[in-house]
Amino acid sequence: MQPENDIPILVPPRIGDKAPAFSARTTTGHVDLADFRGQWLVLFSHPADFTPVCTSEFVALARKADEFARRDCALMALSIDTLFSHFAWLRLIRDRFGVEVRFPVIEDPTMVIASAYGMTLPGDADNWGVRSTYFIDPEGTIRAITCYPPNVGRSIPEMLRILDALQAADRNTALTPADWKRGDALLSPPGEALDAVYAAEKPGDWFWQEQGK
Repeated sequence: MQPENDIPILVPPRIGDKAPAFSARTTTGHVDLADFRGQWLVLFSHPADFTPVCTSEFVALARKADEFARRDCALMALSIDTLFSHFAWLRLIRDRFGVEVRFPVIEDPTMVIASAYGMTLPGDADNWGVRSTYFIDPEGTIRAITCYPPNVGRSIPEMLRILDALQAADRNTALTPADWKRGDALLSPPGEALDAVYAAEKPGDWFWQEQGK
């Protein structure tokens, strides 16, 4: 199906899909998405260099890079700006805020990668929708996606919490409840047998069970 203006409808990747493959030039050299197999990856995008909200995010993420590394997770950023614009921006960040951004920042001036991930669509008047974050597991599967407007900065503690929750759920074959954080109780997946529903001691016990209890 095509809309009347002949702009093709593209289906962006969703949770559970394989992350679209790419290779690109970055501030740390050439990278290929396949290079990150075997570890977690947080791929996040920003609309442009030298913007205040994105600058604050880069400063905060650079300061917390070790926290992601301790979770066996790499960081990688994407912008439609050129490599040399990235270099100038990262130099400014270091000189102004005293922190060096060492994770790769991809140049995507033709928006090929941004389009493949559904950050932008054909016909978009600008690139301000490029504010997405993808949590990619060691097998290359997208496990979580967040998207922020241009005037609201990301929460780095929440990014770490999402990563912790995904890893804990995988490690324990479990579920994480609302506001879960490291050290909190996990929930067991509910059973699918009617006998278990009727056999539960209390109403609801068949679907609500904290692990270890």
